[in-house]
Amino acid sequence: MSLLVWIMMGIAVWHFTIFVPDRFWGGIVGAFLAASISAALFGLLVNGGSIPGQSDTEITQALLAIPGAAIGLALSYLYGARVDRQHGLDHGQTRAGSH
Repeated sequence: MSLLVWIMMGIAVWHFTIFVPDRFWGGIVGAFLAASISAALFGLLVNGGSIPGQSDTEITQALLAIPGAAIGLALSYLYGARVDRQHGLDHGQTRAGSH
C-alpha cells in the first residue's frame, strides 16, 4: 500500500512543474516519470528496501515521498537544461530567445 502512496505523492509534486520552464529531460512526460519513480525509490530506500503493508501505512509514508520526488525532478531539470544548452536550444533564457 505504501508503494501506491509514494507514487501518488510523486504525481502530486509533479503537478507543480507547471510553475517552472519546461527544461526537464524528456519534457513533461520525463518529469512525470522522474517524480513518480524517484518518490518510489526514495520510499524504498528510507524503509530499508521493504514496502510497508496496509496496516503500516501512515501519513509519514506520504510525507517522505516528497523529498524523493523533488530530488528526481531537480536531477531531471538539471540534466535536461544541460542537454538543451549543449544542443543550442535557448527556451527564452536570453533576450534573443524571448521573441
